[in-house]
Amino acid sequence: MAKKMLIDATHAEETRVVVVDGNKVEEFDFETVNKRQLAGNIYLAKVTRVEPSLQAAFVDYGGNRHGFLAFSEIHPDYYQIPVADRQALLAEERAYAEALEAEESERPRRRSKGRAKAERRDSEDPVVVSDDIPGMALVDLAEPTDDGDEREPEVITAEAAPAERDEPYVAADHASDTDAEIESVAEEDVTEEIRQPRKPRPRRYKIQEVIKVRQIMLVQVVKEERGNKGAALTTYLSLAGRYCVLMPNTARGGGISRKITNAADRKKLKEIAGEIEVPEGAGLIIRTAGSQRTKAEIKRDYEYLMRLWEQIRELTLKSIAPAPIYEEGDLIKRTIRDLYNKDIDEVLVEGEAGYRAAKDFMKMIMPSHAKNVKHYSEGLPLLARFQVESYLSGMFNPTVQLRSGGYIVIGVTEALVAIDVNSGRATKEGSIEETALKTNLEAAEEVARQLRLRDLAGLIVIDFID
Repeated sequence: MAKKMLIDATHAEETRVVVVDGNKVEEFDFETVNKRQLAGNIYLAKVTRVEPSLQAAFVDYGGNRHGFLAFSEIHPDYYQIPVADRQALLAEERAYAEALEAEESERPRRRSKGRAKAERRDSEDPVVVSDDIPGMALVDLAEPTDDGDEREPEVITAEAAPAERDEPYVAADHASDTDAEIESVAEEDVTEEIRQPRKPRPRRYKIQEVIKVRQIMLVQVVKEERGNKGAALTTYLSLAGRYCVLMPNTARGGGISRKITNAADRKKLKEIAGEIEVPEGAGLIIRTAGSQRTKAEIKRDYEYLMRLWEQIRELTLKSIAPAPIYEEGDLIKRTIRDLYNKDIDEVLVEGEAGYRAAKDFMKMIMPSHAKNVKHYSEGLPLLARFQVESYLSGMFNPTVQLRSGGYIVIGVTEALVAIDVNSGRATKEGSIEETALKTNLEAAEEVARQLRLRDLAGLIVIDFID
């Protein structure tokens, strides 16, 4: 059954978005006037305190609390050091980025060679004699684990995300007028595509030596405020489009998302990226969503991001810290950019202003799909019409029932998310082992869905039936 995207924008103070597959809720998000997303937003900020014990600074960017800026997230351009020293640091960063680039390009080759060798061994002799000592497997320390790619911001109509020196962030922008297939940006882990854990470079300085109180910086929010903790910030900016990510102050060009593993696709995208003239000191990474796109589409996305960056620069020069410089698009724009794909046959919007915003944005990023955005104006409220209002009202109940009769209990603490799986009334199977297996498999699928719906992250602990 085709999926539908339902947008309830009847009230200006709250917007709700639901993706349904029949009567089953697949995605849910909401935004209120009092609680708007900060992640991906860019601010002109002022340093209020430098903390040597944490090797970090606290900055006033205009939020409820001062933001936390780690020393490793501060670009060398902000170091108050001689010009020659700063240029040397920037040269080191460029060399480091090039080394990472070479390492990434070698990884698929090593993997393919390893698979070929394994196949030859299997075909030569089914019996394997190993001299290795059990428990002492060799690990290739030169090859980092493939955690994913990097993170996600978006232009005035998409999601913004902080750029990583090593890998980028991700979001969405324009699509071809003749797209026959639209990929969902949210199906890939955008956060991984844009921001990979960075290997710390050798430190020559301490933060108290190069960063001073009242210093002005352009920062981007990496992580939202939580509890009594302020937002986490970075000065390595990134702007994500649908097919590529622009990192205006990160010296890395011609990068390809790690999730694109096909050698032919990587080669084609390498050539496309090489033909795009990226300013010196900036970086560009092509996202997974761009793997099957043409040079014209990717270049159009890049040009859009460059125009956005110019607007950000101009506004920065006119602003006085603390001040907002760039804000992510509203919920309607973000969800269309990140969740809309070929499986969604229509986008129903309740509310005239919301409909116009959705229609205009779809025309800008995917003109050929604008016809799928429709205005809902029936008497029965949209979410009630599709029988999801009652589900949403109880969605955050800690207990979730499973079809088999079992249930899961979700407990959220500041340290972690604990999930307990119970068999409940699930007694249809012939043995305890079969009941446990079936309940665990069903629970695993439901847990993934609940984490997505409830927007839970961090350390997840699941107690399956044993």
